[in-house]
Amino acid sequence: APLWGTLAITNSSAMRAAHKGRGLRDHQRRLIMFPWVNGFHWDAGHIIFLGLFFSVVMVIFCTVTKACLKARKDFKAHKQEEILWEANFEDLPAAARICRHELTGEFQHRTCDNHFDCRRCATHAKLIAQPAPVKMATRRQEETDIFGLNMPLDRFYHRGHTWAKPETDGSITVGLDDFGARLIGKPDAIALPAVGTQVKANGTGWHVKKQRNSLRVLSPVDGEVVATGGPDKGWYLRVKPNGTDDNMRHLLRGAEIRPWIMRELERLQLALAPEGLGMSLADGGVPVEDLSQGYPEADWDTVLGDMFLES
Repeated sequence: APLWGTLAITNSSAMRAAHKGRGLRDHQRRLIMFPWVNGFHWDAGHIIFLGLFFSVVMVIFCTVTKACLKARKDFKAHKQEEILWEANFEDLPAAARICRHELTGEFQHRTCDNHFDCRRCATHAKLIAQPAPVKMATRRQEETDIFGLNMPLDRFYHRGHTWAKPETDGSITVGLDDFGARLIGKPDAIALPAVGTQVKANGTGWHVKKQRNSLRVLSPVDGEVVATGGPDKGWYLRVKPNGTDDNMRHLLRGAEIRPWIMRELERLQLALAPEGLGMSLADGGVPVEDLSQGYPEADWDTVLGDMFLES
């Protein structure tokens, strides 16, 4: 019996030693794939391996370098706001990205592919170049009360619920539309840009703080801030445009406002359906003056982000 035990122990030790030896040889074989390791041989297999390895390394290096250079260039050109908006736009649900020409019935289904910047949309340019049919203005087209919301038609509207109104001195007054004002209610704090700040359409106009939620309100136009207001004044910014004639070409106006607000009420209904608001809107209800106070259990961080196009 002692002899058999000794042989078993010896065999077991020999197997472990053999396994360890194979592992060491495999490890050494992997290491000698590189020329700076002792035992490397310049044969066909090693050369092919090195070619593939360094090709992958160069692709990764060039990609990272190109991305860094582009980021540096965009940062120097102050394109951070544009990059942020494009990223947010791609995350928006399809219902929030419908084309303005679907609102007016010119298309049955069409999604915007230009980040709501109609100034670079070839289709929009063709459509507005066509002579519009002459129609008698109806009472519905002239009214400013749309589904119980005050939406004056003397101004242009951004999809993020701001408006832009041209003034006689060439400046543009920017404010929050009635739909957006009811969503926010009475803000806890507002951070307006300093006079002299350059704002970009679809970039940050100002920030609003409401309870635990911080909201970025988008600017409807490009230009330099020449004055600031606030909710008590009925407007937030006065902007000197950058001199381009198409500074408000991307904004909604006139007959587009009613179907747009109807779509926005539907989106709000879906966002707040768990809180019971959906039925009141479906039955023709109008949002109250401060929705966050009326529905405190709602996830307002998500709701405000969705409605103000912050994805």
